[in-house]
Amino acid sequence: MLVSDMAHAFLDGSNTDMTATDTQKNTVYYIAKQCSKRCTPEEYAIALARHFVETYPKVSKAKVWVEQTPWTRCQVDGQPHNHGFAHTGGETRTAFVTSDDQGSTTVTTGLTGFKVLKTTQSGYEGYLHDKYTLLPETKDRIMATSITTNWTYSGPVSYDAAYAEVKEALQKAFWGPPMSGVYSPSVQYTLFEMGKLALARVPQVMSIYLNMPNLHFLPCNPVTSKFEDDVYIATSEPHGNIEATITRGDIEPHCKL
Repeated sequence: MLVSDMAHAFLDGSNTDMTATDTQKNTVYYIAKQCSKRCTPEEYAIALARHFVETYPKVSKAKVWVEQTPWTRCQVDGQPHNHGFAHTGGETRTAFVTSDDQGSTTVTTGLTGFKVLKTTQSGYEGYLHDKYTLLPETKDRIMATSITTNWTYSGPVSYDAAYAEVKEALQKAFWGPPMSGVYSPSVQYTLFEMGKLALARVPQVMSIYLNMPNLHFLPCNPVTSKFEDDVYIATSEPHGNIEATITRGDIEPHCKL
């Protein structure tokens, strides 16, 4: 998305100095070709954004969104395949870069569709009850969600390493230690703990936005038998959608993308 001084195109029907969308499309591929080695989504987005603001006088700002979907090298007969890959991962890595003609560049990284679940060490108690409340309180439930998150950096970093560190922090805060786990009294509390740990692990992260809907697995009483923590119904019925932005000190939080 280019921010440019093109009011005359809207008001007068004049396309003078307009950067055509066909030009933008072709530039996307050209900049990819100029990368001499494999790069991160952030590095590619920065190169593309800088090209637009440095090449076209009317363009004052470029906004670039990049998504990277996971492909994993396949194993055949116990050996890594030379050229075989499968789309086995669940989450999509995202990058959002803005760059302006004053030389200012902002990088926001994230991921979406990262599904996590724990079978215990989660409960929900003490909430308001009135005539509309049917949900029973519990100290033990399945907790599952699909994480959408993005975070903004204060400056250049090793983007792959920072991404891996933030993702590891989110997982550690959600699940806890391998043998004992960590108790979650609510999605809200766990979300905040995840954001705090991400900020602690990566000092260059200024703020982090997290969206974590409840994915429900409801206890089931099969006919002629009783529920014994064994059979659950995965349901897509209306569910809670919890989100928050966690920031450092007086830093103004970034908005969700």
